[in-house]
Amino acid sequence: MRRHRAPHVLVIVQNLPVPLDRRVWLECQALRAAGYEVSVICPKGPGDAAHEVLDGVHLHKYAPPRQAEGALGFAWEFAYCWVRTALLSLKVRRRSRFHVIQACNPPDTYWALALLWKLVGVRFVFDHHDLNPEVYRSRFGEPTGLVGKVQLGLLKWLERRTFRTADRVISTNTSYQDIAVRRGGVRREHTTVVRSGPDTSRMRPVYADDAVRRGGEHLVAYLGIMGPQDGVDGVLRAAHRIVHTRGRTDFRFALLGFGDCLDDLKRQSGELGLDGYVEFTGRVGPEQITRYLSAATIGLSPDPLSPLNDVSTMNKTMEYMAYALPVVAYRLTETVVSGGDSAVYVEPGDADGLADAVVALADDPDRRAELGFTGRRRCEQVLDWRPQAQAYVHVFDELLGFASAGPFPDGWPATDRRARRGDAGHPVDQWGNRLVDLRDDRALRAFAAARMMAPGTEPAPSAS
Repeated sequence: MRRHRAPHVLVIVQNLPVPLDRRVWLECQALRAAGYEVSVICPKGPGDAAHEVLDGVHLHKYAPPRQAEGALGFAWEFAYCWVRTALLSLKVRRRSRFHVIQACNPPDTYWALALLWKLVGVRFVFDHHDLNPEVYRSRFGEPTGLVGKVQLGLLKWLERRTFRTADRVISTNTSYQDIAVRRGGVRREHTTVVRSGPDTSRMRPVYADDAVRRGGEHLVAYLGIMGPQDGVDGVLRAAHRIVHTRGRTDFRFALLGFGDCLDDLKRQSGELGLDGYVEFTGRVGPEQITRYLSAATIGLSPDPLSPLNDVSTMNKTMEYMAYALPVVAYRLTETVVSGGDSAVYVEPGDADGLADAVVALADDPDRRAELGFTGRRRCEQVLDWRPQAQAYVHVFDELLGFASAGPFPDGWPATDRRARRGDAGHPVDQWGNRLVDLRDDRALRAFAAARMMAPGTEPAPSAS
C-alpha cells in the first residue's frame, strides 16, 4: 500500500551549515517540491539563528565546536556534535514525527543515532559524501605504527557500521557506489548514484562587473574548501611561476572559499610576493560566485592525486563548466569523468605544468571559447541536477511507498524562465546582472572567449 500523507525526512549534516552545503540544499529543495516535509540539523554558520524556516525547510542549528587538533580533538568534536544532534532530533520529533533520517558524512558516526531511532520505525538513508579511510590515508599516508593502524581500523569499522545500518545508500559517483558494494557489503540494488550536479537554471554566466579582475587582463579562479587535501598551495606555486618566473603581471588570482589552511595560505602568498596578485575572498554566496566565475578567464581544479581525490567528484569542476569557464585540472579519474573533453588536463603534481597550461589557455581565446562552450553544454545535457534530483527523490518514494509529485511537479525551469528584464530591456538575474543568451551558440562562444562586454560590442538584446 502506498503512503498518501507526506512523510517527514530529517537530514543530518556536520561539516557545513545549510544552505551553504549546496548539495544538501538542492536535496532539501527536491524533497520539498516532491511533497515531503523536511527538517535539517547542522552546525551554525556566522550569524545563523538556532531555528529558522527557509523555503519550507526547518533548519535546526547548534553552536559549532572549536577547531579540532589531533586525535583527541577530533574525538571530542565528533562526540559533541553527535550529542547536540541527538538532542535536536528529540526537538524535531516533538514538533513532527519523522519517518527517515538521512545522514551525510563526514563523520561516520550517525549510524548509532539512526540505530536508536530505528527502534521506533524510522528508516535510515546514508548520503555518502566522503571516504573517511581514504581521507586518513591521503593526509597521513599508509600507517606503519600501531597507533596509526588502530585509527585507520576504527575509521573502517565506523564506515562498515554506517553501510550495514543503512536501508539505502546514496553515492556521489560510481566509484563511491563500487566501494559501498565491495567494502560495505551493500546490495547494489540498494545503492543509487546521485551526482552533485549544478542546477544550470540557476548557475549560469552573466556579463559581470570587470572590477573583480582588479586591473588584470586574466583572472584565474579557485572555488572550494581549503584543506590539506585540496591542493590550494599548488595554486600559489603556479601563480608564482606565472607572475614572477614568466613575468605575466597581467594575471590576477581569486581564491574563493575557506578552510583549515586559509591562514597558512595567506602567509604563503605573502612569502611568495603575491599579495598584489592574489585575493582571498573567504566564504562566498551565490551572488559572489556568479560574479567571479563569470568574470574569470580560467577555473582551476588543483586537487592532488591521493586515494581520496582520485575517486571523488569535485563540485568546483562542474560549477566552472556551468559558467562556461574553461578548466585546467590535474588528471584524476573522477575529474575526467566530470570534465570529459571540456578541460585541459595536467599530470598530477606538476605545478609548473599547471602554470604553463594556464598561460597557454589564457593566450588562446579560440580554445577558451570551445572549452567554455562545450563545458556549459555538457553541464546542461549530462551533469545537470535535474536527473540527479529525480533519482534522489525516487530513493525515498521507493523506500517509503510514497506517491510523490516528483522534484519538478511544474516542469523543469526553462533556461531563461527565472530571468527578468532590466532597465535596458535585457534579461537580468536576481542581482541585476545581464544574462548571457544561452540559446545563442555564437553569443555563448563569444562570451566564453572574452568573459566580458567590451564597450561598443554588446550583443543585441535577447528575445528571451
